[in-house]
Amino acid sequence: MLRIDNLTKRYGDHLVFQGLNQAFGPGCVALCEEESTGKSTLLSIVAGMIAPDAGDVRIDGHSVVREPLLAKARLAHVPDDCLGLPSLTGRGLLEQVAVEKHAALDEDVLDLARRLGLEPHLDKRFDQMSTGTRRKVFLTAAALGDPAVVVADGPGNGLDAQARAVLAGQFRLWARDRVVLFASHDAELVRACGARVVDVAALR
Repeated sequence: MLRIDNLTKRYGDHLVFQGLNQAFGPGCVALCEEESTGKSTLLSIVAGMIAPDAGDVRIDGHSVVREPLLAKARLAHVPDDCLGLPSLTGRGLLEQVAVEKHAALDEDVLDLARRLGLEPHLDKRFDQMSTGTRRKVFLTAAALGDPAVVVADGPGNGLDAQARAVLAGQFRLWARDRVVLFASHDAELVRACGARVVDVAALR
């Protein structure tokens, strides 16, 4: 469902990683190393947000480099910075993603919003929300459509205990039939998700 082929990325003279290779089937995978290992860069490349210097990523068989629209159609992304569209409301983002995914903003999606404690905040703009509330909107948006891969950078950041428990349960549910790849320093959350811990440096 997710394949990383000979992936290389550098910034100037700094080599972030080189020659990464890995195939992931359904399951929950956590990248939990030190900041310098490039896990956020890797997640951004998988999500199609930045381009690799060499290599490719395939999502459900579609190349992120050569078929970005097809690849992103099979992907859900929860970024580290959830303030990309400050004047948009939470409901507006969900409606926008639903259109992009040709999906319905149905009861299952709204139920996740309720369980995360998001419902009272859906009509606020992103610049009026707390960090945790913004993240809840993106986590709810990840339930839209039928993504083969869910990528999340720091998904538990800013969440209260109840929302973190809901997040862990949702990740376990999604991991039954899709890849959930996320970065977190929170060992308790990683355990609650039942995630396999992967070292970026070991993806050779």
